[in-house]
Amino acid sequence: MKIIDGGICAAKGFTASGIHCGIRKNRTKKDLSLIYSEKIASAAAVYTTNLVKGATIDVTKKNIADGKAQAVICNSGNANTCNADGIEVAEKMCSLVADELKIDKKDVVVASTGVIGQPLDIEPIKNSIPELVKNLGNNSQDAANGIMTTDTKIKEIAVSFNIGGTECKIGGIAKGSGMIHPDMATMLVFITTDCAITSKMLQNALSSDIKDTFNMVSVDGDTSTNDMVTVLANGMAENNEIDTFGEDFDTFMKALNTVTVYLCRCIAADGEGATKMLECKVEGANDSLTAKKVAKSIICSSLTKAAMFGADANWGRILCAIGYAKCDVDVKKVDVSFKSKMGIIDVCKNGSGIEFSEEKAKEILLEDEIEILVKLGDGSGSATAWGCDLTYDYVKINGDYRT
Repeated sequence: MKIIDGGICAAKGFTASGIHCGIRKNRTKKDLSLIYSEKIASAAAVYTTNLVKGATIDVTKKNIADGKAQAVICNSGNANTCNADGIEVAEKMCSLVADELKIDKKDVVVASTGVIGQPLDIEPIKNSIPELVKNLGNNSQDAANGIMTTDTKIKEIAVSFNIGGTECKIGGIAKGSGMIHPDMATMLVFITTDCAITSKMLQNALSSDIKDTFNMVSVDGDTSTNDMVTVLANGMAENNEIDTFGEDFDTFMKALNTVTVYLCRCIAADGEGATKMLECKVEGANDSLTAKKVAKSIICSSLTKAAMFGADANWGRILCAIGYAKCDVDVKKVDVSFKSKMGIIDVCKNGSGIEFSEEKAKEILLEDEIEILVKLGDGSGSATAWGCDLTYDYVKINGDYRT
């Protein structure tokens, strides 16, 4: 397996585009994206569990209930959520794309992201569909730009892997910077692959993967209303179709996980106002579920996040977060260390403070990628969670997000 160029256009038969259609006031920002597969593809998706859901969630669920899709259209700048005509607008987006591509409207995944509760005018989208389709090509970065809201960086990756001696490719793009606290997924992620795999096995792969990837990311503790992770697999690599569990499925899972972990790290690093990406690794738990709860509790702790912003080795914040994670943990066995490219330092042993160099700790914590290492001393369960620091800019960004 190796990392390659191309993002969502790396796999055979996939093209993409991204343009400014007029939803967003700033004409320099793209706000409409399209992904297209030459052939009908197996489709799988996971959705936000927020009870308030964008209209696009309902429409996409209905469209890919048969496990098939051929295109994805997504706008930014408006979430199309809590609107009386939301379903109608989302369905119209599908119809417009389908008519231009000459495919079935039920084979279109639709997504929206942006401000909640403001009507989404279909006219700018309608007027721009011909240009959007005309621009289809090797344009993964344009599509990645078109789905961004408060993101500051494009998030894309692709890898190649082998199934039974046949080269396959898988790539993805993502948006996510704020309102990130998945209970499924609170971001938009679109993944494409030319691997031949049934929709059932594709859904099994995605549903299994997110438990250790997108569900382990948190920026601010807010679960979004709109977001989803979707995968399209068009089979154009012409490998023997994966239709059961086994070695080929495991290989596919590793490739998928390489893509999703990378995108998780990108989302965490680009958290609204963030200056540091935090990776919390927990080991020695009674089981993996305990490890996940502890890791997520630490990553979600506002006090821990603030301490990391200030490069303050305040390990007591971490013990506190472990203590309210509501897990079976013997806090008298807990060890905590901080690590970055400047080194590693132990700050807590057996639930108590130890002597350490504050100067060395500060040096380690001033880096832009920090590892928080926790050993619970109870068993073999482990987990990793990703997040970011909490800065003044987070409040500034969200204080006037709508206006």
